[in-house]
Amino acid sequence: MDVPLWFALLAVGVLGVKLIRPPWWLVAVILLGGFLLADSFLAPAIDTAINK
Repeated sequence: MDVPLWFALLAVGVLGVKLIRPPWWLVAVILLGGFLLADSFLAPAIDTAINK
């Protein structure tokens, strides 16, 4: 069964929010921080660390 990565991440995210119940501001900060980090000078280092 082939599941798209975006769907798997969405499912894990929804389950995490429902089960752990973090505050919404924390979810927003983590998403915004990840988005900004992906466009920073650290992105190539993170990419090589993840793909290794």
